[in-house]
Amino acid sequence: MKKIKILISFSILIFLSCKNETKYSTEAFLTEKIPVDMPIEFKKNLTPQNKLIHKGMFAPNLKDYYYTISDKNFERFDVYVITKNNGIWSKPKKAFFNSRYSDHGMSFSPDGNTLYFSSTRPVDIDGVASTWHIWKSDKVDEKWNVPIFVDVPNLRNKLVSHPTITNSGTLYFHVSNLDYSEMDIYYSKQVNGTFENAKKAIISMDSSTQKCTPYVSPKGDYLIFASINNTLDLMITFDSGNGSWINTKKLNEKINNNGQGNPYVTPDNKFLFFTTGKHSEENWSVKWVDIASELPNN
Repeated sequence: MKKIKILISFSILIFLSCKNETKYSTEAFLTEKIPVDMPIEFKKNLTPQNKLIHKGMFAPNLKDYYYTISDKNFERFDVYVITKNNGIWSKPKKAFFNSRYSDHGMSFSPDGNTLYFSSTRPVDIDGVASTWHIWKSDKVDEKWNVPIFVDVPNLRNKLVSHPTITNSGTLYFHVSNLDYSEMDIYYSKQVNGTFENAKKAIISMDSSTQKCTPYVSPKGDYLIFASINNTLDLMITFDSGNGSWINTKKLNEKINNNGQGNPYVTPDNKFLFFTTGKHSEENWSVKWVDIASELPNN
């Protein structure tokens, strides 16, 4: 009898834990449904008519949701934000760092105090090409500073975009020629606040495959990116411990079914957000899915 009571109590505890987790997730994201293994669209009403959505991601505290919208000719990119106010989402407004130029590829440092993004705004430095480059803004006394150019010395004449950073300050991004050819993932280590010359990430897969839109975990133990073939596929690769990335694999077929890119993972390593859509500019949306089963130690 005592054993039965223990089992019943344990079952109730598990039930309440799962219930509380679901409640927390629903409240945290202000959604009616939380995805499991099948991706679902997040906030489908955010894309204006005749526009495309390219990326969606949260600030680390999950209070602000940022996303990128462009015209269908890919000539102008703007970043918008919605904020939780008394349990509801605010109306969209342009992000504080959005400019009259194109802005995209945003991500936060794990502590939430620095926001990195890519922009076509002029750098006004001799030798720096007029194209996409990385910029950042720091939060000081709860206010965001004016964005500044992130200078990676050996990439001044390259297209550099979609930055993402680890706890240790290593910045990952994709790099290409100005005509978007030879696109691949690079990284730069930060030393005393300055980024060193970038190096190409050594990823165990076909070296001829182009890669873009990386997301690196805060610990730097895994990297998710889009491989560029006839379509985009989301891939995951794992830190080998010696400077390379191994065990690279395609994420499951429920995720990879319609052209995917712009990955972002919530701070608890639970939900993957990504953009999906056809080259014909049909059905572009940001979707999210429980990613825990694809990650190490889960």
